[in-house]
Amino acid sequence: MLFSWLSLAVIVFVAAGMFFGLLPLLQSVLFSPRSRARDLDLPYECGIPPSSSSRIGFGINYYFYFVLFLAFDVDVLYLFPVAASYSSSRGWAVFWELLVFIAMLAAAVIYFWRKGVFTWPRKVSF
Repeated sequence: MLFSWLSLAVIVFVAAGMFFGLLPLLQSVLFSPRSRARDLDLPYECGIPPSSSSRIGFGINYYFYFVLFLAFDVDVLYLFPVAASYSSSRGWAVFWELLVFIAMLAAAVIYFWRKGVFTWPRKVSF
């Protein structure tokens, strides 16, 4: 392997990037206060003592909707490159591929809808 100035520059920039990425973490470990007062564990509510607990977890429904949104959002991201290259494509192949992709997304939405995924429970108990 031939070592050149470009290789040295890449190594220097990777090392500098790692240094500047780890520097704030190291500073927070070295210079953060070590006090473990009782009030530090309380949530901040505009200087007023908290009236309820912030440790109550969310229902699983919130996380489930997030995962569904993330899955469909990532799938829709595949449509942007297709839309950008659609005008330069030839023939109907891209159109039919896109139509199959959108049909699969629609089938997934219908499947989840029939399974009752999109129905929100009336009362969420913790």
